[in-house]
Amino acid sequence: MITFYFHHTPNPMKVALFLEESGLPYQLAPIDTLKGEQHTPAYRAINPNGKTPAIVDDGQRVFDSNAILLYLSEKSGQLGGAPALRGELLSWLMFIATGLGPYSGQSVHFRHAAPEKLPYAINRYLREAQRHYEVLNTHLEGRDYIVGDEFTIADIAAWGWIDKANVVLGEEGLAPYANLQRWFNAIDARPAVARARQLAKQANFKTELDETARRALYPQNYPPAEHEQQGQ
Repeated sequence: MITFYFHHTPNPMKVALFLEESGLPYQLAPIDTLKGEQHTPAYRAINPNGKTPAIVDDGQRVFDSNAILLYLSEKSGQLGGAPALRGELLSWLMFIATGLGPYSGQSVHFRHAAPEKLPYAINRYLREAQRHYEVLNTHLEGRDYIVGDEFTIADIAAWGWIDKANVVLGEEGLAPYANLQRWFNAIDARPAVARARQLAKQANFKTELDETARRALYPQNYPPAEHEQQGQ
């Protein structure tokens, strides 16, 4: 049985969608990141990076959303695309893992969460997020899916972040990206998406972005505790 360590944010939602699409049995283990549960020793033993998602499968830990998608696809033989397009699949997965996801996340942070409004950082990450959206939008001209003619983990990986386009890009969201909007609407209408969205209701996640949540999410913005300064 797969144990799925989950919070209802873009990267864990990718894994939630894969699990619901594939039908693999799993048990949900909510990790409330606004309460700092990702920093506990027990969870760090599963994901040393202290982020969600992670899974444990037959005693084996796997962390990072795209690594999990690859692992589960290979385990189940599902959603991996045509073997002849393996290179294409890996290329788009890495594009999402190293570009679309990180730049989207930083755009959200500097526009909405950073303690100081830094025009250079806001512009830098917003423009890079927009550039990645444009790359995908151009690629999806005349295509239903990112890789080949079938729904794959590349679509799942992209969906997790494109779902937050209004937060990443602003109110216009996907409006300038017609191909990406068409693609997103088709993916978002899949029954498995609706089931994945319901998972958050199985946990009483903290919602208030108060001082406790900020310290949990952005510990680098706070001085170490006194006992840490003293090396105790």
